[in-house]
Amino acid sequence: MNGSALRVAVVCGGPSSEAEVSRTSAAGVVRALDSKGHRAERVELEPLLGERLRGGDFEVVFPVTHGPLGEDGCLQGLLEVLELPYVGSGVLASALAMSKPHAKTQFRAVGLPVARDAVVTATNELAAEARRLRSELGPALVVKPAASGSALGVSRVFATEPDEALVYALERALSSGPFALVERFVVGREVTCGVLEDDSGRPEALPPTLILPRASDWYDFRSRYAEGGSEHRCPAPFETELIGEIKRVAIAAHTALGVRDLSRVDFVVGDGDDERALTLLELNTLPGMTPTSLFPEAAAVAGVPFDELCDRLVRRASSRPSRSAPKVEPMP
Repeated sequence: MNGSALRVAVVCGGPSSEAEVSRTSAAGVVRALDSKGHRAERVELEPLLGERLRGGDFEVVFPVTHGPLGEDGCLQGLLEVLELPYVGSGVLASALAMSKPHAKTQFRAVGLPVARDAVVTATNELAAEARRLRSELGPALVVKPAASGSALGVSRVFATEPDEALVYALERALSSGPFALVERFVVGREVTCGVLEDDSGRPEALPPTLILPRASDWYDFRSRYAEGGSEHRCPAPFETELIGEIKRVAIAAHTALGVRDLSRVDFVVGDGDDERALTLLELNTLPGMTPTSLFPEAAAVAGVPFDELCDRLVRRASSRPSRSAPKVEPMP
């Protein structure tokens, strides 16, 4: 997809615990777009963003935002109102993917493999909830905020720990929002698989990546973003049949939520003694673009270097047809 240089707003930051991750991603995207001849500028997600975008002569927006307002459909809704084309999913798909319980409802509806779970609200009596959760889901659990990323607020509660540990994990997750997602603790290998659409909009799976945490015994925030925090093996050293199944489920998850342009789908491979079991965890509509991020690494392995990836995404967004104005029916 070739064409002239574009004036690109790379939107980042905002009121999110992942704001610094977003800003780091934005710096890399701006450099990549500049290297391809575009005129890219980093723009902060803040209350005057609409005015900044309208007055900046921008032709396309590349959101690299994470968390509330930037990844949950709010920013996307603003861009729809401003009639500015943008990289990534629309309002509905962004909102669905950001809410882990809602995304899992869609995944279950099309038969994708997800862990048993329950949703807890801040109004519940947490000690009673802890007993119920362990009775229904098992003694070992993972507790997550219902709408956050980068493993922030996530706790693992082991079978040997008392119910008080589970209550603490629930309180921690609920401190960032009104809902927490509790899942059966699936023991296996952490794997991710990116999906990148071609110019016609057909989703294609990138090579899956096996993640080996080094900064911790699981893929927490430090393992994700600290230098040397994790080792990524891409393509993952799995047999062809398992690789094919990971790719199939990644594309199916992408399609189930109506995601556009790109996504990154996270899995656990293995479940106790079953090394081939596959558990779909979640889908990220705006994967990180930092130097240690998984999506651009996998794209490079697939033959799409970072500068070409960013160029391809903004040109695809810019070439999308504008939303057609509906006919206004007169009042009877």
